[in-house]
Amino acid sequence: MLVIAHRGASGYRPEHTPAAYRLAALQGADYLEPDLVATLDGVLVCRHENEISSTTDVAEHPVFADRKITKIVDGTAVTGWFVEDFTFAELRTLRARERMPALRAGNTAYDGLEEIPTFDEVVALARRESARLGRSIGVIPEIKHPAYFRRLGLPLEELLAERILALGLREDEVMVQSFEPTSLRRLSVMTRVPLVQLIDSESAPNDFLRTGDGRTYADLIAPAGLREVSTYAHVLAPHKDLVIPRTGDGYLGEPTRLVEQAHRVGLAVQVWTFRAERRFLPTGIDFTGELTRFAALGLQGVFADHPDQAVAALRKPALNV
Repeated sequence: MLVIAHRGASGYRPEHTPAAYRLAALQGADYLEPDLVATLDGVLVCRHENEISSTTDVAEHPVFADRKITKIVDGTAVTGWFVEDFTFAELRTLRARERMPALRAGNTAYDGLEEIPTFDEVVALARRESARLGRSIGVIPEIKHPAYFRRLGLPLEELLAERILALGLREDEVMVQSFEPTSLRRLSVMTRVPLVQLIDSESAPNDFLRTGDGRTYADLIAPAGLREVSTYAHVLAPHKDLVIPRTGDGYLGEPTRLVEQAHRVGLAVQVWTFRAERRFLPTGIDFTGELTRFAALGLQGVFADHPDQAVAALRKPALNV
């Protein structure tokens, strides 16, 4: 089973930083997950959101004070500073910081130390670590808010497909994720790398909402929806509550049939996101116990903020480092 480092080893270092990715590789992750957004001049950079006030020191740069703005992103009003309003050169003057300092206080020791990496740099890092550690480490980027960015003239699908080709990424080195089916359909005719349909536990894909398509994520994981997903994607990546829901008092309930049904139409299943902090765990069970319950269902991968603990829980061989 694949261990996918969710935003790098984000339980130990500020997410989407070179330090988080390097540590994830050392801890045994099979894939590094960079979320991708685009700068004003079309460079793909690694941030979970295009609004960057909580993950960088942008508010401390007076030169950028007048760029604070309110925008509607996927139907929600968001106030702050946005990647698409900065050139890559301007963005490089910022430094990354921990997004959840109250929860992960230890990570704040690394605030201000690193620049925001590009997709190209994460690929290079994965290749270096693969050579150094003597095992394959891939990348599994997620393109964020693709319909939003396309309306700005920054089509993430085309930008990423170009980089995959330019970097010579093989099909066993990269998978591409999106919550938006339209985005994955576009990618399916641009590249032959494996595609991953992300599924949230509620609501609907943003591209469906934008176009008036009445279907929801629940429709995509119904039998007919899964058959449709299998025509353009290779992997289904659902929120873990769709695989084993929690009871009203927080315990793990009985598994659904989603994994079985996805496998039946030829889709691999990778589940997100597993975090070791107590506030994220089910009642009455630890991180190892939670992962063990999920692994027993025959998953092909898990997204984890703490890759070392996921590797240990899934009884992967010890690393020779």
